[in-house]
Amino acid sequence: MTHRVVECVPNFSEGRDLVKMRRITDAIESVSGVKLLHVDPGADTNRTVVTFVGDPDSVVEAAFRGIAAAAKVIDMRRHTGAHPRVGACDVCPFVPVEGVDMDDCVELARRLGERVGRELEVPVYLYEHAASRPARTNLALVRKGEYEGLEQKLADPEWKPDFGPARFNPAFGALITGAREFLIAYNINLNSTDKAHATDIALELREKGRVARRGQKNAYYSSGQELRYTEDVFPCGNCAFDGKRFEDTEQHCQEAHGYSLRDLLALNDIDAAKGVLGRKVYRAGLFKACKAIGWYVDAYKRVQLSINLTNWRATSPRDVLEAARNMATARGLVVTGSEIVGLVPFQALYQAGRAYLEAQGKSPYVPVNDVLQAAMFSLGLNDVAPFALETKVLGLPKAYAGGLMDMRCRGLVDEVSRGTPAPGGGSVAALAGSLGAALASMVANLTQGKAASEMAEKQLRATAEKAQRVKDALMLAVDEDAFAFSAYMNARRLPAGTAAEKAHRDAKMQEGLKLAVEVPLRTARLSYEAMETAELAMRDGNPNSITDAMVGFTIASAGVRGGIWNVLINLKDLADAAFVAEMRPTCAKLLAKTDALLARATSDGNARLEAMLLR
Repeated sequence: MTHRVVECVPNFSEGRDLVKMRRITDAIESVSGVKLLHVDPGADTNRTVVTFVGDPDSVVEAAFRGIAAAAKVIDMRRHTGAHPRVGACDVCPFVPVEGVDMDDCVELARRLGERVGRELEVPVYLYEHAASRPARTNLALVRKGEYEGLEQKLADPEWKPDFGPARFNPAFGALITGAREFLIAYNINLNSTDKAHATDIALELREKGRVARRGQKNAYYSSGQELRYTEDVFPCGNCAFDGKRFEDTEQHCQEAHGYSLRDLLALNDIDAAKGVLGRKVYRAGLFKACKAIGWYVDAYKRVQLSINLTNWRATSPRDVLEAARNMATARGLVVTGSEIVGLVPFQALYQAGRAYLEAQGKSPYVPVNDVLQAAMFSLGLNDVAPFALETKVLGLPKAYAGGLMDMRCRGLVDEVSRGTPAPGGGSVAALAGSLGAALASMVANLTQGKAASEMAEKQLRATAEKAQRVKDALMLAVDEDAFAFSAYMNARRLPAGTAAEKAHRDAKMQEGLKLAVEVPLRTARLSYEAMETAELAMRDGNPNSITDAMVGFTIASAGVRGGIWNVLINLKDLADAAFVAEMRPTCAKLLAKTDALLARATSDGNARLEAMLLR
């Protein structure tokens, strides 16, 4: 099952009365399926930033409850604070973390906005990726005029809210909701106490760049002479090109360097349409969606590049770290490591780990924890403070803490052997399938870099990647099968003294039985995929590992059969005739495919093995 995680970061216009904020966060935490990560109140701003995560439906429900609580405890007519704001809940963005994309978060923002507008009678505006029109993309523009100018703004047809009434709600104000990328606060550490060292590199990295110079005397860019636009000389900030007109240089920057000169100047508060003569020339930074400065941290006795990555998919921590390492070396400096402030999305760290493993000539398709460890050590995340994967990484693959897969092998076997119905054959079938996939991955990884052909190498990489995915899903199924059976048993224990209680009990039992069918069916299907990966690994892998692959598809076939048998045994008690009628041929078809694959792979494997013995 796909692990789906969304982050929500509502900003409430209350940072002084913690009792009021507790009522709001209690409302958020009242929704099962969400986890409150951080509450950051500010007295001067009179604003609190709340961060929580969960599955999409739970997160949007928790956001609504938090906003509804804010409507009861915050009165904007009495609010003062240093931070711009337009409502009791000023802004409420949704951020994709794992198993969801930006379109999903846009839909969540629209769902929340519609409900807030309808039930709370609050004007709602959409911004960023959820914006209904380009003029509303920028949060600052939507918030312009703030609460004090909201009544007049609502009277303007151009600012009709996306949801809710186009009339002033004096107690609440308005809500701004939308969808944005995850922001990673990332610091890079240098072996220096000179802030200028960090600043020089930071300005090279950040998107808005720096004042352009020429004639550097050493590796430090700041050693050159500043450039300005003059009559007939419009220098490019990134090379030696000089245009006779601004338009010439503008075209050059786009064609030679791939950036819009007007946009770069706008980032540095220069409106090119008003003329640039006499203004400073700017050099574009290396990375989009990257903000950076240099500072000295007394606690660490060194300087850091303090970086905000506003779209890690466009620019990742690994991107900026490797660039900073090269620049530091050129300046006689050393990057000692880096630091993630707050949380980092799982995929950002996972992709970095895979990239580092590939750079080492190793397979990136290994257990998730191995990939994360590679990222952690390669990025130097333990340099100034311990980095705990469990608490710092948001959206880690789903796992059942303290479940069957957390047991030692002896303990798991003993647990199965006891006189209890769960864990039983379904969990063991899932375990068998996961072992089959693990062996397929092992053979594929052992052979990578040594395959007989480029095509075989490509196939082995795909096999290892698929085998890891299947293995992880089947390990989850070991616990899920036990939980599915427990759900059915718990339903059987419900009271049945009255007709209503009996009907409720019967309905819950049927729900439990369907779950007890769906989980082993998924196990059977995944185990079949494990068989396929093991067969491919046998075909393209190291001949000396042929028996490992053969054990893989053989034991995975037990996972298929075990899953199917557990489906069939539970069908007899299901009242849904259509569901039962659908399941029987589904199982028969899957079993026939399994028998054919097992016979083919076994025959091929035995022939290969016999040929090796006759050499």
